[in-house]
Amino acid sequence: MQLDTSRTPIHSLIKIIYLIYALHMFSALNGLLSPAFIVTAFLTGWPSIIALVMSYIWRNDASDTYLHSHFIWLISTFWYALIWIAIAWLLILTLVGMVIGVPMLLITGLWVVYRLCKGFLALNKQRVVD
Repeated sequence: MQLDTSRTPIHSLIKIIYLIYALHMFSALNGLLSPAFIVTAFLTGWPSIIALVMSYIWRNDASDTYLHSHFIWLISTFWYALIWIAIAWLLILTLVGMVIGVPMLLITGLWVVYRLCKGFLALNKQRVVD
């Protein structure tokens, strides 16, 4: 999908997307440093929920800029992680699926951290995240 990134984003919108990444990273780091899984903290932590709401509020203001791809990236990261964690917990509840469910939680957590880092690095380079 080719994005039109012809418009230069306003400076305040750049600060907002940095804040959104910081909130998501804070939740993921909280999961890493606590007994919770990274993905659990990412999905249920108030910083990530606030960041998700902020992403929905400001994504249209970023249309036609490289920042729009970052808003979409962060929103889709949250929802895909939610889907994978729901599947993992359903597997864990079956007990037989625990062998698959627990590693799935860990892999999803690592995937979330990867996506946050990849997006943040692209943001620092003022590029579209893909």
